[in-house]
Amino acid sequence: MTNESLNVSDFLSAGCGSVEQSSEGQLLAKLGADGRPCRLGVMGGTFDPIHNGHLEIARRACESLGLSGVLFVVAGDPWMKHGRALTPAEDRFAMVQAAIEGDARFAASRREIDRVGETYTVDTLRELRRFLPAHVELCFLMGADAAARLGEWREASELGGLARFAVVSQRDDVSLDGRDLSRLAQIIDAREILQVAMPRMDVSSTDLREKVRQGRSIRDEVPTVVADYIESHGLYQR
Repeated sequence: MTNESLNVSDFLSAGCGSVEQSSEGQLLAKLGADGRPCRLGVMGGTFDPIHNGHLEIARRACESLGLSGVLFVVAGDPWMKHGRALTPAEDRFAMVQAAIEGDARFAASRREIDRVGETYTVDTLRELRRFLPAHVELCFLMGADAAARLGEWREASELGGLARFAVVSQRDDVSLDGRDLSRLAQIIDAREILQVAMPRMDVSSTDLREKVRQGRSIRDEVPTVVADYIESHGLYQR
């Protein structure tokens, strides 16, 4: 089956449930609808919890990379997180949905949550690439720490043929020079690795979980709706 014989409705129905009415379905349905080239950012993570840093990365990437939108792919059973208990996926997905509501450029995807077994980036990108029109280019966003482990990713050499890759670099972050980027490009068999520069934001999901356990406020570091959700559902209390 070729891209020409598929459309976004096929893509959505091939996923889980009635995702057509989700924010993911709405974003994908309008992407490239006029036939003009566009670029979709893909941002994967556990988002445990999502915080202001995640949202700022997505905004900066839209500006610097010319993205038409960003898909927040909430991880289900990520191989890199084995050994750490994750907050239930439904809670993490609900927090992402709440955090991005109101910004038409952003959408949340539960495809990795509903996929059985361990989740890998290559599988998600293949699914997206198979069903989206050829004029919609994918751009996978990753942090410098994740980029440093790119050689460990499943079928890493296939990734460059599925999407462009962009490393988000914060000031005082892991330093990546031209040689590093060239090496990463070789690992995924890509022409180049893009970069998104942004100021240092001292916020991490790990620190936020610990602050909640200690009874400290995180309201300056997450959207209000996320802080409210964490409190009302008693998340990260122990």
